[in-house]
Amino acid sequence: MKAIQVGALTFAIQSFVTLFVIMDPPGATPIFLALVAHKTSKERRILAIKAASVSFSVITLFALFGRFILSYLNISMAALQAAGALLLLLISLDLLTGGTGSGKSQSKDANIALVPLGTPLLAGPGAIVATMIFVQGANTTPKILGLIAAVVGVHIAIAAVLMASTTILKVIKEAGVTLVARIAGLLLAAIAVQMLVDAVRVFILA
Repeated sequence: MKAIQVGALTFAIQSFVTLFVIMDPPGATPIFLALVAHKTSKERRILAIKAASVSFSVITLFALFGRFILSYLNISMAALQAAGALLLLLISLDLLTGGTGSGKSQSKDANIALVPLGTPLLAGPGAIVATMIFVQGANTTPKILGLIAAVVGVHIAIAAVLMASTTILKVIKEAGVTLVARIAGLLLAAIAVQMLVDAVRVFILA
């Protein structure tokens, strides 16, 4: 019994660390700041929580039904990754060309937590695949509970990191916001291109 508990704890820690590294909330911070720069502190906190909630919902959905969904729709993970890459690339171009101004529509602002923050930036193909693999390995009740705790813990950490990062905006002012938006756009474009390259490589080797 003791060995099972230790194994479950190790499994939970491994799941948490892997998902945290893949989802990389510190790396998503510049993009988050660029997208919420013209909002109030309360709205930023709400969007941070919403982004984490959306990511949690997507990860949970694919953990439970991922293989069935992809199999039923005849979609490969490479195709899902390529689609996510193209979506991120469009958003990065918007950031690079100054698309973060306060003239955005209310509806578009409301969707920031859904796309690109919740998915595919946080709950992207990498996190989805890793979760599906961990689900396969969770073959005992303690491991299942450990995986649930890891997924919940990662998303609590994501919300905390994003909410804490909003204090930066009070320091950098308008000029800093513009700089952050450009840097975020460049980083997001690089992430998108890398995702696309990886997907194309899988298609070629298949």
